[in-house]
Amino acid sequence: MPSHPLDNPIWRSLTTRHAHLAQGGPLARRYPAEISPLSGVPAAGPANVAALTALVAVGDEVGVFEPEPLALPPPWVVLREARITQMVREDRTPLPEGAIEPAVLGSADVPDMLALVELAQPGPFRVRTIELGRFIGLRQGSRLVAMAGERMWIDAYREVSAVCAHPDVRGRGHARALTARVVNRMLAASETPFLHVLSSNAGAIELYRALGFELRAEFFLVHAKRTA
Repeated sequence: MPSHPLDNPIWRSLTTRHAHLAQGGPLARRYPAEISPLSGVPAAGPANVAALTALVAVGDEVGVFEPEPLALPPPWVVLREARITQMVREDRTPLPEGAIEPAVLGSADVPDMLALVELAQPGPFRVRTIELGRFIGLRQGSRLVAMAGERMWIDAYREVSAVCAHPDVRGRGHARALTARVVNRMLAASETPFLHVLSSNAGAIELYRALGFELRAEFFLVHAKRTA
C-alpha cells in the first residue's frame, strides 16, 4: 500500500484537497472532463477499471499514471504509454524571479492559454483547468508567450504545472522565471512544490534540478480513449 502522499498522486489529490471536484467513488475517481483527463484508482483490479470506464463518456480520454501500468482493455484504445518522473522541492530557499512582470491569468485568458498549450504541448489543459489553482503568464503585446501554474494538491504538496513558452521565445528564460514565481508562492504558503515530467525529457529534468527539485519516483502513464 502507498505510504507517502505522493505515491499515488492523482488518486490522493481527488480524495483530499480536490475531493470537491472529483467524480466517482471508492473504486475510481476523475476530474470533470472540462477540467482535466486525469483520473485515479486506488488499485489496478478489474473492478477499478470497470468503475473508471463508467465515469468516462464515449469519445473522451483519460490520463492515468500509477506505480504499475494500468491495463485498459476494450472499449479502451491506448493512445500513448510513457514513463513519468516525479520531482519534489524540499528546499525552502526562494528562487530568483528575474525582471519579468507576469500577470495573473483568469477566465478571460483561457482561449489564449489553450492556444499556447496547443503550440507548446506541456500536457493536458482544458477549458476549466484554470480552476485547479493560480496561473500566471507573460504577454508580448496581446500575445500570451509563456505561462505556469498549479494542478494537483495533496496535503501540503502543490503541483507545478502547465509550464510552457511559445516557440518564438524559447531560450529566453521566461518559463524558468514563471516557475520560480509559482514555487515561491507555494513556499510562502508553507506548501512543498512537486511536479511531473516525461522521463524522456532530459532537458526539462535538468532544468528542474537546477531549480532545486529532486527526483522522487517514476510512474507509468497511460493515455487512453473510450471508444464504445
